[in-house]
This record gives sequence, C-alpha cells and structure tokens, in this order.
Amino acid sequence: MKIETQNLVKKYNNRAVVDLPNLVIETGELFGLVGNNGAGKTTFFRLLLDLVQASDGCVLSGGKDVAKDESWKLYTGSYLDEGFIIDFLTPEEFFEFVGTTYEMSGKQIRESLEKFEAFFNDEVLGQGKKKYIRDFSKGNIQKIGIAAAMLPEPKILVLDEPFANLDPTSQIRLKRMLTQLNQEKRTTILVSSHNLNHVADISTRILLLEKGQALRDVLDIRGSENGVLKELEAYFSVDI
Repeated sequence: MKIETQNLVKKYNNRAVVDLPNLVIETGELFGLVGNNGAGKTTFFRLLLDLVQASDGCVLSGGKDVAKDESWKLYTGSYLDEGFIIDFLTPEEFFEFVGTTYEMSGKQIRESLEKFEAFFNDEVLGQGKKKYIRDFSKGNIQKIGIAAAMLPEPKILVLDEPFANLDPTSQIRLKRMLTQLNQEKRTTILVSSHNLNHVADISTRILLLEKGQALRDVLDIRGSENGVLKELEAYFSVDI
C-alpha cells in the first residue's frame, strides 16, 4: 500500500517539527527513518496514524486522507510505545482483542501467533491467566506490542524504535521477520531506529530527517548499503 504526503506540516509553538511536502513511500518499500532526537520521526508516524492533527496538508494512505477516511485502519498495524498496549490484560487477552479488531477469527489469531514462538522464546504466552502485561519485562512488553502490530499481516506496518529493549537474539529474529514479511507479502514497512546498523540491515530505502525535513533520501540502500552507512555515521559523528 502506497503512502504519500501532500504539503504536510506539523507545528508546535509556531515551530515546524515536520515539514514533508511531497514524500512518497511506494508499496512494498521497507522504509528506514533515522534522525536525532527531535528530528520529527515519531511525530511523522503519529500524523500517519491520525494520532495528531496536521497544521497543514495531509497524509494519504492508499490514496485517501487518513484524517478523513478510516479504511486504512483495517490494513495498518503499528506499535510506537507502551501506550499502544492495554497492560491490565494478559498477552492472550490482548492478542484476542487486537485480532478481533482486525476481524480475525480465534483460529486465525492462534495460527498467526505460532509465527512468533521463537521471538517470544517461551516467555510471553502460557504464563498463567493472571500474569498481566504490566508484570512483564520491558523487552517482553516490546515483543508483545510488535507481535500485536504484525498479527493480522497488515499491508502497512509502522514501528517506532522496535529494537529498543530487545536482546541481541531477539533483534536478529525481528529483522528476519520484518524482511520476510516485506518480501513475501510486499508489506510496506516503516521503521525508525537510533541504531544505524539495524536500519541499514533491513531497509530498501532510508530517509534522514533533520528538524522535520528530509535531509537525505537513499532510494536503493541494498545496492549501496556500505557507502550509505558510512555516510550516515559521518553525519551523526561529532568531534570530541
């Protein structure tokens, strides 16, 4: 599914934190978004998910304005932070709630969860009906949020800092899952991360944001990843 911005601007206190007039993310791109804190990455994701209102312009998902048409919700999965999780539920209850929202049957939910067994590493499901999500570690809460976003195999997947709080093995497994979903289902995936190596490993395209604006847009990261990674590292490096 294609994503576009049209004269998109978001301001806080008369300062533009996102200014992306004509960004186009094509169907099937694995889109990596990088930038320092305050670059506008999360705000852009929130505009895409209609969680904040644009000061000007709009975001189109499948050709429709996300602020005026809700059809995108049935084909979009997302996880930005723990606020996306109902933490007084057990993982099983939460996955059932999410699956039902996407009109999945109980059987479809169970079959979809099987794909995450290695990712969960026997630490999430089957822990007893009274183990609520809030009682899990930060890493496992992160896994629950990511799995819930991927549960219905959405056409668009949005993940903000998905590698945070994950151990190295889980990070590798997540990268494999995202790559597989992108290649097999042509899912449009948007990932932000402070870890340049993770972004370079999986992305087909990388956008560097600075103060809400597109500073560098690399369209073929897999064809030139080493040079791009060095360029990004040079950009973020500082003289000590």
